[in-house]
Amino acid sequence: MRVIQITDLHIGKEGEDTYFVDVRENFRRIIAAVQERRPDFLVLSGDLCYSQGDLDIYNWIKPWVDQLNIPYEVISGNHDDSLLMAKAFGRDLDLKSDGLYYTRTWGGKPFVFMDTSKYIVEEKQLAWVEAQLQQLKGDIVLFIHHPPLLVGMPFMDNNYALKDRNPLLDILSAYPGNIDVFCGHYHIDRTIRWKNLLVHVTPSCFFQIDSYAEDFKVDHYRIAFREISFLPELTISAVHYL
Repeated sequence: MRVIQITDLHIGKEGEDTYFVDVRENFRRIIAAVQERRPDFLVLSGDLCYSQGDLDIYNWIKPWVDQLNIPYEVISGNHDDSLLMAKAFGRDLDLKSDGLYYTRTWGGKPFVFMDTSKYIVEEKQLAWVEAQLQQLKGDIVLFIHHPPLLVGMPFMDNNYALKDRNPLLDILSAYPGNIDVFCGHYHIDRTIRWKNLLVHVTPSCFFQIDSYAEDFKVDHYRIAFREISFLPELTISAVHYL
């Protein structure tokens, strides 16, 4: 089973200046790459919109993804609106009072999808995650927009990290199996091992941020996606730059 993750699209409104980057063309290029590779599933892991959630932007994105004829899921980032996203992508049944989060089973493997659009995981979602993990066994996969821990990138760690991370980390680290965490938000390619978590930070479809700078600095404008292959005894994850 192969899954492709794309993240941090930052699609702006028609004609909007998006940091001098043609984000809509970037997205079309990514979609063409996904079409060529034909994964079994696709995940759009947050920050679909440039600045804030916009129904028109979601409605522009959706036909491009639908025409792939590949099952896909979406989660919210801090530049998204979970309610509008659920409405646009037909995920109303997965929408809770505090966000868009849910589980899926693909190829017999459990996948957990979380909502960090408010930079925090609220008590209701924490209780939900804990209840889900109590029902699962074996290795699982978690998609979340924000990395659940610091990744050693000064600018993002100091300014835009997930807030109040410890309650979530306590729940995840108490799980008796391994958890592969796939996220975005940081506009960087990085992998971190902490206890039973292997956290994969996927680069953006917008631009990549300098991983060593204390202040904001663009590293480069090459866009990327992550391809994940789940084999019976092995998981292979690789980032592909265009």
